[in-house]
Amino acid sequence: SVDCSFSRGVCDWKQDTDDDFDWNPADRDKGDGYYMAVPAFVGHKKDIGRLKLLLTDLKPKSSYCLIFSYRLAGEKVGKLRVFLANKKTAPVWEQNTGKDERWRTGKIEIFQGAETTNSVTFESERGKGKTGEIGVDNVILVSGLCPED
Repeated sequence: SVDCSFSRGVCDWKQDTDDDFDWNPADRDKGDGYYMAVPAFVGHKKDIGRLKLLLTDLKPKSSYCLIFSYRLAGEKVGKLRVFLANKKTAPVWEQNTGKDERWRTGKIEIFQGAETTNSVTFESERGKGKTGEIGVDNVILVSGLCPED
């Protein structure tokens, strides 16, 4: 498995330069490193911020599972979407409301066909809310299919 978390991960993360705002590091409650977040007061409604994970060395014709922690804290805070590079048009994962401020786990299957996926993009779209944040952390890539819960 490959650790792509932000504090000590080995992966290559890039801020998109064609979007409306950047994701920012935020300290974890327990002081153990940091996660990436978009606070609710950044930008305007419908503004987009993208954080791209560059994937190298993925083997063709194999499958991977991307596992990550996320939270949508605050009312009408916005949407969190995940796109794979070879399927730019539609998100492979999307969440738009959090029932509470707890961290949850997201899982995405990445199938490498003849065309390999060379990046995963976490996209935050601002909502109307003025409090809370959208956060992502503990991004891990494992080979094989995603485990059942």
